[in-house]
Amino acid sequence: MADRKKILIVDDDARNIFALAAVLRSRGYDCLSATGMKDAFAILRQETGIRAILLDMMMPDMDGYQGLPHLKQQERSASIPVIAVTAQAMAGDREKCLRAGADGYLSKPVNIDELLPLLATHIK
Repeated sequence: MADRKKILIVDDDARNIFALAAVLRSRGYDCLSATGMKDAFAILRQETGIRAILLDMMMPDMDGYQGLPHLKQQERSASIPVIAVTAQAMAGDREKCLRAGADGYLSKPVNIDELLPLLATHIK
């Protein structure tokens, strides 16, 4: 469908990917997934039309804090909004994610009533 919006979910936990993708698909989004930054970069090189990235900030190998600057420096992904999704919900964590380059922030477990308006804000 031409009007469906494509989202890339980057999370090292397959259960989180499954849950987010199921909810987003039921709301009319197409979902791609990656279990790490290396896979995410490969998908971004191959796919077009990705409208937003939901990025887990705490992953092995390369976490979201390390990956965000690379996403923002690459021509194909620089303009794609990145929403940090993290279990870190302490004071200052939101600001830390935004300083790292995220366009939005959600704590886990993800509240769909917060996610959907946030996606709508960033996807025109």
